Amino acid sequence: MHARPVMPPASPGSPSQRRTQCLSVAAAPPPNPSAETLPMTIALRSQPDPTTVVPDVLRRYRLAISLMFAIAGMTIGTWTARIPAIQHTIKMADSKLSVCLLLLAVGGLLGMRAASRLVDRHGSTTVMVLPSLALGGALLLVAHAPTWTTLAVALLTFGILHGTLNVAMNAAAVSCQTAYGRPIMTSFHALFSIGGVLGALLSAACARIGFSVADTFAAVAVISTAAAGWAIHRLIPAPASNRTGQEPTSPTEPGQRRPRTRILLLGLLAFSALISEGAAADWASTYLTRLGATPTMAATAYAAFAASMTLGRLTGDRLNAAIAPNALLRGCGVIGGGGLALGLIGGTPLTAIAGFACLGAGLALVVPLLYSTAGGLDPARPGAALSRVAALGYLGYVTGPAIIGGAAMHVGLGNALLILPALATLLVIAAPVVHQSRGRHHRPANAPSRSPLALAGRDDTPPPARQIPKPEVITIHADQPVAELEGAFR
Repeated sequence: MHARPVMPPASPGSPSQRRTQCLSVAAAPPPNPSAETLPMTIALRSQPDPTTVVPDVLRRYRLAISLMFAIAGMTIGTWTARIPAIQHTIKMADSKLSVCLLLLAVGGLLGMRAASRLVDRHGSTTVMVLPSLALGGALLLVAHAPTWTTLAVALLTFGILHGTLNVAMNAAAVSCQTAYGRPIMTSFHALFSIGGVLGALLSAACARIGFSVADTFAAVAVISTAAAGWAIHRLIPAPASNRTGQEPTSPTEPGQRRPRTRILLLGLLAFSALISEGAAADWASTYLTRLGATPTMAATAYAAFAASMTLGRLTGDRLNAAIAPNALLRGCGVIGGGGLALGLIGGTPLTAIAGFACLGAGLALVVPLLYSTAGGLDPARPGAALSRVAALGYLGYVTGPAIIGGAAMHVGLGNALLILPALATLLVIAAPVVHQSRGRHHRPANAPSRSPLALAGRDDTPPPARQIPKPEVITIHADQPVAELEGAFR
């Protein structure tokens, strides 16, 4: 059964209507019918300005998700920077602070597990709305907690919201990457790192000019809530899913919707990588102090780690587009683990700083690669795999400092830190777990995607007017359009 291409309405309508109208799927007879190569056609409704509407939607969608990553990083960075001040204000013992931090971690894990079903049922864009708007309010609860018990409850709430947003924004980032048709995942995680640095710097600046913790957190809450409100209006709403009768979209596991073994391997790699990240955050400066470094030089150890990680994420998308994922993951393990091992063996402050910088550069692309793979295992239900991988990674981040600290009590801090290069070897050994993550967003330069949404998102694509003859009908294979169009709007 065939239908004629749909003609556009007389007026373009509102921006939200143009988002819905920018793509329309319809069956249409091809110019030269062939049952083998032309099983389905996609008809695009003409728009008043087809060269700008769809690209603008994709760019706004990417910007909105980027702001979500920055909000998540800024709020957690603000809290981390003012922990000593909050502990002093409430007059908490270290043991009570440990309980509060534990509840923050438990909240994060609960939020990630809850986000699994929410994202798969309602879509990532819908799930992002509440936690992104409420994180600022949760910070205010933390700032005004009068006792350590109320602080613990406030941190549990903050952790649940942060964990939910974590999974939802990563699922949205995977969908946006699919729509773009090229790797962009590491740029999102770079915004998380930059947001964390900005939150810490803003907290330090407020403390320097005499602002209280409550005033500082209120300023960050206003900024984060305003940014979230702006971003929410630019998120593409997820349409109703209609996957009845379609084949599974995973090209690697046609018989399994969620290959559990592969998810477990991805989670273990995330666990190992984030152990190193958490340990570097808590022990890098202490290790340099024990080597005899001045306080200023000791502080540069973690600064070098964070700066190299951020720089690596800002440039990582180009590497991801040029290098196979498994080879890239092996390279990350060699650079991170080998560089840190040499720095620790050197035994001087300068070699240690260089080693932590190598560790940051090596870890920069690991989590984006693992999350991209997890989210692409089943594009129809990205939340399930992402939540498991993210939860295992988060567990590694919060337990990493304790693991290194416990080992340091028996073998010394320098030898305990050698655990991190040993964990990096797992990235080299288990790199094939991301071998098939190239998928649709890794295409050769001479074979551009024929998906209209992907064409709209490519910066190097000529204007659609040159690509789509009138009537605006594109003929593509039946296994491509539905998965890409629905995946891009989840």
